[in-house]
Amino acid sequence: MRDQGKAAAVASDLPIPVAHQFDDARQQHEAAAMGMWIFLATEILFFGGLFTGYAVYRAVEPQGFHEASRHLDLLLGTLNTGLLLTSSLTMALAVHSAENGLRRPTIGWLLTTSMLGLGFLAIKGYEYAHKVHEHLWPGPHFVAPPDASRGFEQFFVLYVSMTGLHAIHMAAGLLVMWVMVIILWRSRHVARHSNFVEMFGLYWHFVDIVWIFLFPLLYLIDRS
Repeated sequence: MRDQGKAAAVASDLPIPVAHQFDDARQQHEAAAMGMWIFLATEILFFGGLFTGYAVYRAVEPQGFHEASRHLDLLLGTLNTGLLLTSSLTMALAVHSAENGLRRPTIGWLLTTSMLGLGFLAIKGYEYAHKVHEHLWPGPHFVAPPDASRGFEQFFVLYVSMTGLHAIHMAAGLLVMWVMVIILWRSRHVARHSNFVEMFGLYWHFVDIVWIFLFPLLYLIDRS
């Protein structure tokens, strides 16, 4: 622990590389943060359109959405929620470690976060496979129950679209995370890459927040 503290102190004293277009490291950090928030704002608009479409269709066909939601596995959805909430914690710990120049803890927390993300995608893949097996995957082979109300298939179209796009964002995040781990593994001074880790942490928390909205909308419709 004493050696780690010394390493953090040494790393924090090293100057952070500043690109030529910035006056200092603070300005560079503020520009990076603004750029990330602008990017996340576009993502909010993107997912906001999906949420709006979901709200409209649910308002038109509430019974069909209610019936279709009960074909989702609440236990798996809850487990995935727990995985993502935990991954937000480990991501925050990775950012904290990077800011303090702690190389091994930063890499360890990032790898832990990636394992939680992979667990989420594995469970989601199992859910998708199960829906294909039950003929509840949207497309030519979709088979609704004989007594299903209108809107039953539309729910699954939105379910696959919304969770699929969320999964793509998670997969992209995992790729960036692994690249980050490689960079940090090769670097002697983790604190110099703390901006990179912090900006990525914002993205990861955003992806987790999107799921926090998806989970009740898709899995908890009128469940008693």
